[in-house]
Amino acid sequence: MEEVNYLIMLYDFYGELLSDKQREYFEDYYFNNLSLGEISENTGLSRNAIHKNIKNSEDRLNFYEEKLGLYKKRIKLEEIIKSINDENIAKRLSDLY
Repeated sequence: MEEVNYLIMLYDFYGELLSDKQREYFEDYYFNNLSLGEISENTGLSRNAIHKNIKNSEDRLNFYEEKLGLYKKRIKLEEIIKSINDENIAKRLSDLY
């Protein structure tokens, strides 16, 4: 479950960098909770083709995070904001993301 949540967070950051089909299959699988068989049936592609596409999407999201590190930076920023004693400043900073 933790891995799924991580991939969904990466998708929030980098999803627009995936192709239309990659986004479609990723969303069907992770957001619409469709099985590989259901996606295969809806698209006319084999389960294996859908699985490879989703795996490729996951690999791309991990690659983008490895190179850009937006998710890691977001986590660090949240930690810094939590450590700020001035609530007004903390609120203003948290509103930025």
